[in-house]
Amino acid sequence: MPIAAEPAAGADPSSSAVPEYPAWRKGVAGVLAKARKVDAAELGAEPEKLLAQSTYDGLSIAPLYTRRDEVPEGPLPGAYPFVRGGDGTRDVQRGWFVNARIGAADPAAANQEIVAGLENGLSAVELTVGAGGLPVSGLATALDGVLFDLAPLSLRAGPATADAADAVLAVLDNYSATDRADIRVSFGAAPLTSAFSGAEDIGVDETVRLAGRAAQRPETLRAITVDGTVFHDAGASDAQEVGAAVAAGLEYLRVLSAELPVPEALRQLEFRFAATDDQFATLAKFRAARRLWARVAHALGAPSEGAAPQHAVTSAAMMSRRDPWVNLLRTTLAAFGAGVGGADTVTVLPFDSALPPGELGVSAAFAQRMARNTQLLLLEESHLGHVQDPAAGSWYVESFTTDLAATAWEFMQEIEAAGGYRTALDSGLLAAKIEETGTRRQADIAHRRTAVTGVNEFPNLAEAPLSEGARAAGPGQRYGAAFEALRDRSDAYLAAHGARPQALLVPLGTVAEHNVRVTFIANLLASGGIESINPGPLAGDEIATAARDSGAAIAVLCGTDARYGTDAAAAVEQLRSAEVSTVLLAGPEKVLATLDEARRPDGFLAARIDAVAALTALLEKVGA
Repeated sequence: MPIAAEPAAGADPSSSAVPEYPAWRKGVAGVLAKARKVDAAELGAEPEKLLAQSTYDGLSIAPLYTRRDEVPEGPLPGAYPFVRGGDGTRDVQRGWFVNARIGAADPAAANQEIVAGLENGLSAVELTVGAGGLPVSGLATALDGVLFDLAPLSLRAGPATADAADAVLAVLDNYSATDRADIRVSFGAAPLTSAFSGAEDIGVDETVRLAGRAAQRPETLRAITVDGTVFHDAGASDAQEVGAAVAAGLEYLRVLSAELPVPEALRQLEFRFAATDDQFATLAKFRAARRLWARVAHALGAPSEGAAPQHAVTSAAMMSRRDPWVNLLRTTLAAFGAGVGGADTVTVLPFDSALPPGELGVSAAFAQRMARNTQLLLLEESHLGHVQDPAAGSWYVESFTTDLAATAWEFMQEIEAAGGYRTALDSGLLAAKIEETGTRRQADIAHRRTAVTGVNEFPNLAEAPLSEGARAAGPGQRYGAAFEALRDRSDAYLAAHGARPQALLVPLGTVAEHNVRVTFIANLLASGGIESINPGPLAGDEIATAARDSGAAIAVLCGTDARYGTDAAAAVEQLRSAEVSTVLLAGPEKVLATLDEARRPDGFLAARIDAVAALTALLEKVGA
């Protein structure tokens, strides 16, 4: 079955299919021509393509989708290929399962946390067992009172997975239920994806044995979790995350085939994917992932078993340590995208999860409650669970889903062509491909082509400094890590000197002339932990006086290109006479291309520079 959807019968790809399109295109050409100061004819026959955005998978996101992009309506939720959802009879009053991770090491405390969570909105529970979590011996106590036929249970037990599964099965043996198939437990064995991240886990052979035991039980048990979040956290694109996860799923099916028939083997897998604050990309990813796995099941002769459950976890990579309250907005968007995209279970990470416990002075219970309530607001006040796949039919979403599925399938095929998941993992191919994408993303963030609110855009230097322990780098590629490392250096400088590194802003001309660049520079400097001193408009000798009064070793000229032509050279001389060691200009170097070297600034701070490199150099100049 092809991944790409077939065009609608009789669809006209030309603009004549949408009579209003030529007029819109003409309007686009007019606006772009004015902005670029060119003739509209120079923009070509399809000027709207200049507004298209490209994803890390090379997919083009058009500025407008119309009936030209329409595709036939897909099957209903619960029907192959499950793009619109794996469960066609999901309880619309419940929506998706609201899950939380419980990590208390004390069994009684864990039980109290589980019961309190279930009484206050949770509908699923995930237990961390073993190192750093609940001891296996405490599982029975922790699970006391849990109604397994109402609240699914999943485990994160790593090398203790088999022992934890035994303990849970012992609990289930003493649990009564009208229909034992309603009892849903995921044991969470993930040896193949754990091998990618370097996490400890049980072996593949032990996983196969566990799956064989689970398949013989009357409950709905799944032994294996294909954890795509490990690829995401390492920097993978959406298609790479899905493609690598499907390749890992195929590897599991190969080893399970010696123990189980294909339909039963398929019933032993579930998938975990990351949900990000790019809500439409998240929505499309979960829909595309279902399409791919359905195709695998179809190829294996069991299409009805292609609806493996999906567990969404809000991205750890997108979480910031600086201005972490913004994480509440990020996780809300992520939960929206995952829920509307058809995820069966959603876990929202606490907003302070990138920081050590207690760093912000709030309790773990408060952070968990905020995470839980994020989903409850979406479900109970916005009623997002009342309609399955509400984005179906959206020209944008359907196109994005189809393109993403095709690209993810190609990546999976690339892994298969290399010998399969384990061969691609052992050879380093998988890591190299993902690292390449992660490097491109980090470059975009460093150049501020991609904004991380509160980190490389709109930073808050007034927030309390982080403790020394909170500054330690963590695993994975958090999007704002490079800028946050600069802020860590600023915090250390503040602790040692009683003030942050500073730079003098030198506004030239009227407020109308310099305000844009003053704002730009203050924002840029703050993202690296450098405080701006803004004395207001300066001219003549006032510049040198302000420089001496500030004591700053760095100064930045801010004004219009025209103002630079008349005032920049003199301002540079004034600053150097006040012994300012580094004089910079807000804007591109070309604005002073004709100025002689002696009166030129030492550097230029323009949009899309490598801000991390520039700010690192400035911190080094002041000894931070």
